Amino acid sequence: MSDREVDVLAIGAGPANLALAVAIEESDTPELADHTLLLEQGPDIKWQRDLLMPWARSQVSFLKDLVTLRNPTSKFSFLNYLHTQGRLDEFTNLGTFHPFRWEFSDYLHWVAHTLQKVRIRYDSHATRIDPTHHTDGTIHGWNIHLTDGNTIHTRNLVIGGGRDPRIPEPFTNLPTHHIIHSAQYRTRITRIPKDKPIRITVVGGAQSAAEMFYALHENLPNSHITMIVRSIGLQNYQTSKFVNELFYPTFVDDFYNAPKEIRDQLLDEMRFTNYAGLAPPFLDDLYTMLYRQKNLGPQRSEIRPMTEVTTARTENNEIILELRDRITGKTEPHHCDLIVLGTGYDTRKPALIRDLTTRLGLDHLTITRHYRAELPHTTPDTALYLQGVNEQTHGIADSLISVLAHRSHDILTDLLTHHPTTTKRPR
Repeated sequence: MSDREVDVLAIGAGPANLALAVAIEESDTPELADHTLLLEQGPDIKWQRDLLMPWARSQVSFLKDLVTLRNPTSKFSFLNYLHTQGRLDEFTNLGTFHPFRWEFSDYLHWVAHTLQKVRIRYDSHATRIDPTHHTDGTIHGWNIHLTDGNTIHTRNLVIGGGRDPRIPEPFTNLPTHHIIHSAQYRTRITRIPKDKPIRITVVGGAQSAAEMFYALHENLPNSHITMIVRSIGLQNYQTSKFVNELFYPTFVDDFYNAPKEIRDQLLDEMRFTNYAGLAPPFLDDLYTMLYRQKNLGPQRSEIRPMTEVTTARTENNEIILELRDRITGKTEPHHCDLIVLGTGYDTRKPALIRDLTTRLGLDHLTITRHYRAELPHTTPDTALYLQGVNEQTHGIADSLISVLAHRSHDILTDLLTHHPTTTKRPR
């Protein structure tokens, strides 16, 4: 595949780019669909691959799938997936809008294999992006370099591979074998013998941290687990239907057009709709588990709120954390064998995008309402789109499933406006 060329190249085959692939395939532009390629670094399609616990549910309605809010009659809907799998009656009987996470992941896998024109290349990891120039210096495309040494050229590039894991400063110098981030949880935890007695410290107070804390009781049943929470305690997501209206795709216009200080205020006020909180049913399950331990034993886990890690070091093959009580200010050492981080993702643009920004000679990228980067000196048919990393300009839903269907329509509309071979518009 060295020096291959396509019209549209999308890095990442997660929900964002799969939704775009579906929109392209459903548009009246078969020649564009035939020349669209998605790159997936994994061997297959998995949603939140390392947090696919069998009991974990999506916090978003299945109606906010890749396509339904854009095209309710689409064959790529979650309901049609259930129908083709012979599970529509059973799922309906569950009486829920929230499928299991493994089920939504399987839906994405099904969508990928249902695409007939848009192609996906697996085990393909992009390491660098170079702009290509005409002799006059104008950018007319992109060269994407892969770990296998191949290069793919495209005029229209869509980056939707998600953010980079966040490793807080106290843990950056610890040996990597002592740390598991949520992005690696299931892959790494299975390498530890299940019967091994081990002292584990989970850091974080949101959904991913709590899910790993809960799962560890089954994954490593002889372990002792401590959860360090900086806030006053584990809290519910804000799930008010009034607040949830801010996840409507139509709210993106209001947010984008608001002054920066108002956008910053809205992001801060909406923090508990997605970050630093837990789904209420799961929070109840977690509390019940701890209640049983306290009263029936064995009590092999604890949650320490209002506590922060100030330093971390290794000594004699164990980890020593310095914990600070935020109420009293007192510090004490805490000894453990493994750190599990539910600390989320870096709020900066991913390293791949930051590196490209530098190569373009820019301090930052300005993103239009249609998710297109405003770049100087480019040909009209050359574009760069960013998905899932535009919270500062497009709102907190930008990294979530809620706006996928409509965002894919926005990007496709903009793409076709500049596409040289067609003037057709998406349906």
